[in-house]
Amino acid sequence: MDVGMAETSSRTKRLRLTPESADSPTLRSPHGDTEDGSGRQGGLSINDDDDDDDGWQVVGPKSRENKRRGPDNEKVKYPELVFHGKNSVPIRIADLQNLVLYTLADGIAPNWVAFKHARHTRKVVVLMVPGFERGIFDGSIDLTGAQADSTSTAANGSNGQAQGRPSETNSHFELWKQGKPERERQTWPGNPVALDKEILPTSIQPIADIFDDIWPVKAPGDSKMAKIHSPLQAMLISPLPASKVDKDHKGPRPPAEEKTFHAIRTPITAFIHSSDQLQEAEYPIHPAAFTSTEDAALEAERRQRTNQSITHGWVDTAVTDSSPSLPPPSQIQAGSMTCGLDVYALDCEMVLTTDDVYSLARISVLDWSGTVVLDSFVKPSLPVKNYFTQYSGITPALLSNVTTTLPDIQSKLLTLLTPSAILLGHSLESDLNAMKLTHPFIVDTALIYPHPRGPPLRSSLKFLTQKYLRREIQVSGEKGHNSVEDALAVLDLVKLKCEKGPKWGTSEASGEPIFRRLSRTPGRENKPRTNAIVDYGTPERGYGREATVTIGCSSDAEVVAGVCRAVNGDPDGKVVPGGGMEFTWARLRELESWKGWSNNNRDYAVVDALHGTTAAGEANGVSEDQADIQPNQLTLESKVSETVKHIKAIYDALPLCTLFIVYSGTGDPREVGRLQKMQAQYKKEFKVKKWDDLSIKWTDDEEQALRKAVEKARDGCGFLCIK
Repeated sequence: MDVGMAETSSRTKRLRLTPESADSPTLRSPHGDTEDGSGRQGGLSINDDDDDDDGWQVVGPKSRENKRRGPDNEKVKYPELVFHGKNSVPIRIADLQNLVLYTLADGIAPNWVAFKHARHTRKVVVLMVPGFERGIFDGSIDLTGAQADSTSTAANGSNGQAQGRPSETNSHFELWKQGKPERERQTWPGNPVALDKEILPTSIQPIADIFDDIWPVKAPGDSKMAKIHSPLQAMLISPLPASKVDKDHKGPRPPAEEKTFHAIRTPITAFIHSSDQLQEAEYPIHPAAFTSTEDAALEAERRQRTNQSITHGWVDTAVTDSSPSLPPPSQIQAGSMTCGLDVYALDCEMVLTTDDVYSLARISVLDWSGTVVLDSFVKPSLPVKNYFTQYSGITPALLSNVTTTLPDIQSKLLTLLTPSAILLGHSLESDLNAMKLTHPFIVDTALIYPHPRGPPLRSSLKFLTQKYLRREIQVSGEKGHNSVEDALAVLDLVKLKCEKGPKWGTSEASGEPIFRRLSRTPGRENKPRTNAIVDYGTPERGYGREATVTIGCSSDAEVVAGVCRAVNGDPDGKVVPGGGMEFTWARLRELESWKGWSNNNRDYAVVDALHGTTAAGEANGVSEDQADIQPNQLTLESKVSETVKHIKAIYDALPLCTLFIVYSGTGDPREVGRLQKMQAQYKKEFKVKKWDDLSIKWTDDEEQALRKAVEKARDGCGFLCIK
């Protein structure tokens, strides 16, 4: 069959093997080094002469003649996925990454799937779709619920279910009651489940035309600590070879880069965070940080809604441009890390006032040389409820004669923070909230030194100072922290980052971007593997900084168009060379936002568009028909259907012999977020209040509920096929 005949081979075929089917091809799972169809050693292989099927399944066209004719009339072998039907545990996102690396690079053959003729795979496309759940595709979640139901979360209860979300039912029993044949009984924990068109609504059935099964995919996390780790990092950061990691070291290890790291002196302007990064970290955003007037208007509306506007006592620095105002090149010293800009490191101490708000009590500001330019105690506008002396170092005696107020501090900072000033800090969003001030040029050490396990985790300033600067801070005991000492630690960490370069202090100490790893592997014409990332915002400043091509988007429709460009190339070849990229990673986010799963919906205005005009909806990828629908009439089925259409459009644009992987990342994280906020509030109050006065009591019941919610949220799903 001609490879070019897409109509006859455009979807995968599954062959289920049973002992009774004597004529069916049988498979074996060798133990030891064997050679698969790709010519590589290890992994799982297919043997047509063996009679031991042992529950194997074949994904991909199976025929006696596997050799096809390619575009240049060369003979090729069609890739086939073969997986075992008796997995005891779900696959992980890292397993999907390993499948990609095995296909295109130097990865080890996975043990949960065999890939015959893997070397003949032309391209790999990985699509992340947060918001997908298994229940959507097996009939256990009601898809007719409106948006109000799908985004509300449970206010109490330990089962972690959201209000309005039906509990899972036995879909086999429902089919039996309707007189319909049951689907194959496969346990979910480690095995894929067949997609059944009889269960899927008509609008979602195209997903079953592309994929045969839905797989359980476990997100990374820590059950003991009740944490969910970044599903982005699990896919886009690959581990370094074991020989490069010192396994014998215990405790906070020195930076792994020290032995082999090559420093790249980098100006501080390279570390200024974009508005997308600041929004993700829940910063109050300065109007000048936005390049889009629509985004700036949405942020202004949000600030008004959350009492962060000028009418509520907030001030914005006098900046009108989205980039710092640089001096003339003749005035910039060669090799200068500051580029002639004013750089200030800031740290604040807060107290709790009677309105249960953390109010500014001390502020310290240092310039680039480490000289203190501002160090002042501040008198809160309301009586102090708790001084947090053991942390802040603030006592009633220190504030008794203070006359400086918050407006006085704001006035000084407005003079200091000019369009040529960059502000440094650690988790600076809390300091800005206390100062009621915004500035567009921010460098946060909690972000440029990311936690090894990814967001939302953050390393403490004390830990970073100990690890990278080899000195101890915050050792004053009952006297509390010293804000000047903390600001100096921030300044020195940023200076070290500028000396070493962007990769210093990142997860690449124990891993590297998958894009870099692929680029080391020869591809077409013995050239490095080409790759692309298609995502919201500015992907070139995040995980995609080493991708061959980066395409920023603001809607799912733009993501679809971007993936098609990345895979097939631009007609003129200006951005994406002809022939397209060999590996593409992309993310659809409108379903996630509509369901309220995202940590911060401000990073893309889908929810706001659904409440706005038709034009706003179209600008954010919402169809004209949906823009006319009231939000409470827009059902989960319609949103899933729209997402499935996007997936179908991507699939149709893929060339043959493409490995296509779709995964959700995580399950529903809302209950985890609710319980974690409760836990954080409890920890704050427990330090300063008696048990009976606590507004939230965190007991073993809540602890167990959090752990169960984390385990549930780690249960994602995925699909894979060969086109």
